[in-house]
Amino acid sequence: MNPISGKPEPYQAFTEKYSRLLVSASGIFFMILVVIAAVFGIVIYRVITVSTFAAFGWALIRNNSQVATTGTAVCINFCVIMLLNVLYEKVALLLTNLEQPRTESEWENSFTFKMFLFQFVNLNSSTFYIAFFLGRFTGRPGAYLRLINRWKLEECHPSGCLIDLCMQMGIIMVLKQTWNNVMELGYPLIQNWWTRRRLKREHSHISKSSFPQWERDYNLQPMNANGLFDEYLEMILQFGFTTIFVAAFPLAPLLALLNNIIEIRLDAYKFVTQWRRPLPSQAKDIGIWYGILEGIGILSVITNAFVIAVTSDFIPRLVYAYKYGPCAGQGRAGEGCMMGYVNASLSVFRVSDFEMRSQPRTNGSEMFEEAVKYCRYRDYREPPDSAEPYSYTLQFWHVLAARLAFIIVFEHMVFAIKTLIAYLIPDLPKDLRDRMRREKYLIQETMYEAELERLQKERNEKRRKKERTHHKEWP
Repeated sequence: MNPISGKPEPYQAFTEKYSRLLVSASGIFFMILVVIAAVFGIVIYRVITVSTFAAFGWALIRNNSQVATTGTAVCINFCVIMLLNVLYEKVALLLTNLEQPRTESEWENSFTFKMFLFQFVNLNSSTFYIAFFLGRFTGRPGAYLRLINRWKLEECHPSGCLIDLCMQMGIIMVLKQTWNNVMELGYPLIQNWWTRRRLKREHSHISKSSFPQWERDYNLQPMNANGLFDEYLEMILQFGFTTIFVAAFPLAPLLALLNNIIEIRLDAYKFVTQWRRPLPSQAKDIGIWYGILEGIGILSVITNAFVIAVTSDFIPRLVYAYKYGPCAGQGRAGEGCMMGYVNASLSVFRVSDFEMRSQPRTNGSEMFEEAVKYCRYRDYREPPDSAEPYSYTLQFWHVLAARLAFIIVFEHMVFAIKTLIAYLIPDLPKDLRDRMRREKYLIQETMYEAELERLQKERNEKRRKKERTHHKEWP
């Protein structure tokens, strides 16, 4: 029995409700593990393929083995993403119905959160791997970490991990937007063509123009069961993909803008000519999407701080300019202060310290006229002749401290600016807020006057009853 309305309503026991939520959460966790497993499969493909392409017979592939590996891996990853998206919608629907939400809005919020979480993790997991994990755990020359004690883990492009990240984001963004637009317009076009063909075969004696307008409209495709949910989901995922790694791929907002300009016209054509007229329904706001947008905004600040500090060379260059370069100690970083940076960012390795499996095939005498004894690699490590060979140098710890300090300062500064702008720019304009307050005041006045009038009527009614009783007692 509802204590507020006093009416009976469906009730779910505490143990049953939370057992269903536990099963649903376990399903969500399992599907996220499936995504991680798919990413791990792509990682294994990249590890195996990069060594295969490096020994390829075709010189073009052999000389660009890193780019070829990244390009093919991204295309395979895109196919996996699109296949898993089909599965996720069915799983999200099953888990939401399993929870048995009490109201329709609770059902919509639960389904929306699951669909967004599944597709967001599916779309961005490989991007997070490239941005923050690729090349971080490969070891060093002479002590490489290997997969199944055989394949060396993949490293970043010699120019840095930003190239791989840009390629990953660019290919996936272009392919996904193109695929979505083709499917959104192509599917109803094909369905309507097939319906017209079937009707023409069934009613060959009746011309198309003789059908009334309402019947022609009815023969169009019905709007999908989720309404505008798919449109919202596409825009939110695009917003997340555009903002989370915008520091690594600044072209993403431009591609999103061009896509949205095209999609506005495609959606208009689809709604007007290919779909039946949708039934309007009122909504108070955009619901749980607002909280999701807030979460993406916070996550984008954190990830961009890490991209600038960890993935790019911005902090190492800054540390070199102020601490180790020609301008060290002068408090400035102008022209010429980066002289020698490349040399300082490379460590020295003795060729004789290679593992047996990594020994070079030649000693380099045919190219340099003498045997190569030392080579260079990107890292901050001590030379082989030092007291602690191949240990991290002091510059490494300076760069690490500067990266952590930059992340903290950048996040706090951006969040402070965001809070200040949110305070200075109200959610509602002042005149609209005043009108809402005025409307609320008038409603309260009307209710007060109506209540006062009701009380006066009751008082007058009681007085008349009392007078009639008095007259009956004293005729």
